Amino acid sequence: MTALTDAPMNAGRLRTAWRAAHAPVPGVPRWARIAAYAVPFTVLPSSLWRLPLAFGGQLGFDDPVGAGERLYVVFLSIFSELVAFTAVGLVAAWGERFPRWIPVLRGRTVPPPVAIVPAALGAAILTVLWTYSFVAGFSGLTLQGEPLSADFPSQRGGWEAAIFYACYLPLLLWGPLLAAVTYAYHRRRRNH
Repeated sequence: MTALTDAPMNAGRLRTAWRAAHAPVPGVPRWARIAAYAVPFTVLPSSLWRLPLAFGGQLGFDDPVGAGERLYVVFLSIFSELVAFTAVGLVAAWGERFPRWIPVLRGRTVPPPVAIVPAALGAAILTVLWTYSFVAGFSGLTLQGEPLSADFPSQRGGWEAAIFYACYLPLLLWGPLLAAVTYAYHRRRRNH
């Protein structure tokens, strides 16, 4: 087969995998499905805001960034999105039955605490972290209580601060949305 004849087969596999990863299981309330699908989108704006830093932009900072910082920014953005995507597992089949690509566990039922405990802890930590971050940031402080530098985007004012806040404010929803989806998962799995 050539690459041209393989393309439709690969596209079909990708579509099937996409549907399997996102399709809700029976009994998931519509609001929980919407909340789970919204979680990755609460993280996406901040990830997109950071990525220009890795590719030559300075995001309003006066100091240029080094290679290690660039790799960190890319890693942080990708990792954040992957962690956020796990919320979809609380409404999809792979959150109730381990996928077949996981050795030893493939096809086995996911014990509810294996999903509920990390999701609930994550929701609590994310809610506290982002709430505290914004309270500190609006007060002009870092998380350690030090004054933010004048070159920090939120301190510059104007369009830089507006874009910064527009990209980071959705993170305030990550924890509460995850908590709501975790509660729905707990209720659904308790009843079955």
